[in-house]
Amino acid sequence: MGFIGLVVVFVTVFGGFVIAGGHMSVILKAAPIEMMIIGGAALGAYLIANPMKIIKMGVKYSIKALTAKSQTKADYTQLLQMLFQLFQLFRKDGPQAVEKHIETPEKSEIFAAYPSFMHNHHAVHFLCDTMKITLSADLSPYDVDDLLDFDIKAIHSEEHHAQHAVQTVADGFPGLGIVAAVLGIVKTMDHLTEGVETIGRLVAGALVGTMLGVFGAYGIIGPLATKMSGDFDAEGRYLHCIKAAMVALQRGAPPLVCVEYARRSIQPEERPSFDEMDKATKSIKKAA
Repeated sequence: MGFIGLVVVFVTVFGGFVIAGGHMSVILKAAPIEMMIIGGAALGAYLIANPMKIIKMGVKYSIKALTAKSQTKADYTQLLQMLFQLFQLFRKDGPQAVEKHIETPEKSEIFAAYPSFMHNHHAVHFLCDTMKITLSADLSPYDVDDLLDFDIKAIHSEEHHAQHAVQTVADGFPGLGIVAAVLGIVKTMDHLTEGVETIGRLVAGALVGTMLGVFGAYGIIGPLATKMSGDFDAEGRYLHCIKAAMVALQRGAPPLVCVEYARRSIQPEERPSFDEMDKATKSIKKAA
């Protein structure tokens, strides 16, 4: 929906301007120089304020916010099916049976059957690394709970640094728009003897800077940062779902109960119903 939202913002703002009798030629003429000032200053501040790792993450997750969608009920259903199949194999054939899947997940037949999980690299490492340590060390359910909490916090801390960096750019855009406008007024002062038409054109160009600063902050970059935050929260809920199942497994719960713990941790709008999961797990049992 990100690109659709951008289209709506541009069409309604500039479409309304044109319908009201405005001339886009004024904006189009002034915009390149004004955006060079505003965008260049914003980019420079972004580079000054952040290490290269955060800079790259900010760009990466900004693009992802425009193109990627959050987890759906179908994605969670796949996740629960995969967990059930993996835990059932563990319960039936022992640790050795699951080792090949968690050691090389890209070659696992189980994981390959659930593409939405495999495309989530954080989730793959989160699950596989946890199963590796639980199979090689005698950890209590409380140890596993703490371990996964630390992992989720570490992942989110780095991600939210990137989101905060983009939000800071959005917060600074209106001020940089004023800087561009002031420079336009300073330029206008050199043309006071050239008549009202020239002065009006130059002032209009200067005001475009203010408009672009505010428009960029509240119409594009700010919403983008908000979407990034929402994406990170959604990713966290996905990991918490895996965590709930892993902790239940460590307590010795059967696969079906582990999956039910995970299912109950999902938000109601995205949560598969009990009957839906019952059918999904029965289909796995039949296939086995």
